[in-house]
Amino acid sequence: MSSGPENILILTGAGVSAESGLGTFRDTDGVWAKFDPRKLATPEGFRADPHAVLDFYNARRRGLAEAKPNAAHLALGELEQAWMMAGRGEFLLVTQNIDDLHEQAGSASLLHMHGELLKTRCQLCGWLDMDNGDIAPDRACTGCGKPGGLRPHVVWFGEMPLGLDQIYRALEDVDLFIAIGTSGTVYPAAGFVQEAKAVGAWTVELTLEPGEVSHLFDERVYGPASEVVADWVTRKLG
Repeated sequence: MSSGPENILILTGAGVSAESGLGTFRDTDGVWAKFDPRKLATPEGFRADPHAVLDFYNARRRGLAEAKPNAAHLALGELEQAWMMAGRGEFLLVTQNIDDLHEQAGSASLLHMHGELLKTRCQLCGWLDMDNGDIAPDRACTGCGKPGGLRPHVVWFGEMPLGLDQIYRALEDVDLFIAIGTSGTVYPAAGFVQEAKAVGAWTVELTLEPGEVSHLFDERVYGPASEVVADWVTRKLG
């Protein structure tokens, strides 16, 4: 490791979980290619056909139950543990993914900016609950007891990402910013690298192929996440 404090902020996207069998929006033959996101990932779509939306996310929950962390998830869990035990600086892993594979791999300083698939939220009372079962439109909320308000705790198109205040505070003091498995097409996350560079942070991109903001990174390594992330972490901790 290098000497001196070094605050790390890591951003992960769908490319980290793709090798665990979870599809991405960009897959031409993946799960999202078969459906219209406007009908399944917007508040308007949910109001129009809650049964279809809940069926879709219930199926994704069942699929997630079979997924396991890959080498990229495990390497990031190892990096966090080593960093915190050595007192090297602040550590925050921000993920755009709604799966729980980072948690399974041991990540703890973790923020899901697009929500979590295995949580259910009540739109009537705000109750939030860990929940890996199926959601039905008439299922009663554990918090208020009323039916008709439950939805997946995920951020749909047109909704505000979660934890932005915490993320931007971390970016004000970041020394090392790493973007992993993200295409750089979705804002505000695509703009995080500019925020990091503005405070003098070293910026690293680890992803399958160049994205729209790749030119902004100081260091770029392309390839499958399970390979390039594990190798980069090994070199960082070596």
